[in-house]
Amino acid sequence: MNQWEEFYVNRAGLLLKLGGISLLKLLIRKASLLVFISMLSAGGAHAQTLDSPQQNASSAAKMAQTTEIPPKTWVDKDTGHRIFRLSDEPGSGANYFNVNPFSPDGKLMEYMAPDGIHVLNLTTRKTRLLVPNPPLPAGERGDRMARFRFGVHPIVVGHKTPSVFFTKYDVAAKVNVLYKADMYSGKVTRLLTLAPGESVITVNADETLGTGTMEVGKQPAGGFGFGPGARRPQQGRGITARQAKGEMMERRLAARIPLILYTVDLRPGPDNGKKTTLLHSTDWINHLLFSPTDPHLLMYCHEGMWQKVDRIWTIHTDGTHNMLMHKRTMAMEIAGHEFWGPDGETLWYDWQYPRSQVFYLAGYDLATGERVAYHMTRDDWSIHFNATTDRSFFVGDGGDPGQVAHARNGEWIELFHAHMIPLDGAINSKDFWQPGVFDAEHLVNMAHHNYRLEPNVHITPDEKMVIFTSNMFGPSYVFGVEVAKAKDASSADLQSTPELASRYNPVNPTPTNVYSPADEHRRY
Repeated sequence: MNQWEEFYVNRAGLLLKLGGISLLKLLIRKASLLVFISMLSAGGAHAQTLDSPQQNASSAAKMAQTTEIPPKTWVDKDTGHRIFRLSDEPGSGANYFNVNPFSPDGKLMEYMAPDGIHVLNLTTRKTRLLVPNPPLPAGERGDRMARFRFGVHPIVVGHKTPSVFFTKYDVAAKVNVLYKADMYSGKVTRLLTLAPGESVITVNADETLGTGTMEVGKQPAGGFGFGPGARRPQQGRGITARQAKGEMMERRLAARIPLILYTVDLRPGPDNGKKTTLLHSTDWINHLLFSPTDPHLLMYCHEGMWQKVDRIWTIHTDGTHNMLMHKRTMAMEIAGHEFWGPDGETLWYDWQYPRSQVFYLAGYDLATGERVAYHMTRDDWSIHFNATTDRSFFVGDGGDPGQVAHARNGEWIELFHAHMIPLDGAINSKDFWQPGVFDAEHLVNMAHHNYRLEPNVHITPDEKMVIFTSNMFGPSYVFGVEVAKAKDASSADLQSTPELASRYNPVNPTPTNVYSPADEHRRY
């Protein structure tokens, strides 16, 4: 692992937000790396990688945290909602919030664990290993990064068939290969051998195309500020993780490395592997996500500090209709963490007007052009959101005081009830934003969760449960919380979630983006 990789692995998975770096070329998803960070410590350390010196006092105590499995279910005393631990594997985690984990029939969910890709039956809540990680090659077993490099990496669950698309490195041929695994039968099908530098980041709605980016220019020597020999944060400088990430993003954006955005044909036959270039750019293109319903529509982002880029775009798979989805009208206005509504009709995103001051979840209807903005308080803001098809409710994963909202009481899994503001004859236009508000209902008290691991909320297809990942018990697990309040909960069921978690994991989380000089000496 080089210095740059160590720096960001130590900061709980920011590496995957950097785009165009060597590990991204291994065809990884954000959830895979976040799980891997827990995997690094399956014998001891945890997904919460930035601990204070006091928190590091006893490695034996850390080991003890990983040996006892947390309870299977309880009712959060602060919210009245029942929580289930859905995964049994320490170091397991659900997909990134906008990456589909559910089978088309809504019965199964994919998640990742240290031993490979798993499937959860949402009805019985039973799990099984679908695709195991292969044994490490000879000579690689002492390298902790090897467990990630040579493992399987889920990309997305198909919207047409119950298939988990994933990549795996072929050690003999020294190439990355794209596969799909049937979530019911377990059958694995080899789809495509990827040329050096190629990647598949997401798969379209009818499962005929993948898409990725490929750099066609050279990276600067030393990477973007944290490679060997490059300037990196120094002990005692007082730099936060957010500042360090910001410096890297500034360098990456300024590097103007030429790249192409392309699709690749996944169908068997003579066109298998055929690339179609959609876009040439010297901007940093990232966060690719196909529409869940329109196989010809791709969303992508101009990556970088949000206030310095026009971030959210869509383009058709023939390279036409390259369109900016949100145009700013204020300095320091930001929009990001975009996701598709389940029906593919609305594109949603976090909108701050300006940054860190006023908070909305914004929606853009692709067919009508209508825009809606749901206002929320600072404490209700979340890192990520998700929505039901009919907008009956939304969910969020909260955030600690170190996040952009600087919330004082924001560490909750949230359920949002959306209400439109009555217009009462007000002047209106089809070009105006239609105003609404969120009324928040707490689902889970996340005060003992370390937000360096983002919870990444999902709503199950039956809309009865919210899925999230948490390291509150030490290593990460996949959890679900019921949308409806628990009925007739016994006194034994009622538990303070932070107090329960602290009995298994006495390590108190420190807010994100708070620097400790000891961090520079942490090496996992």
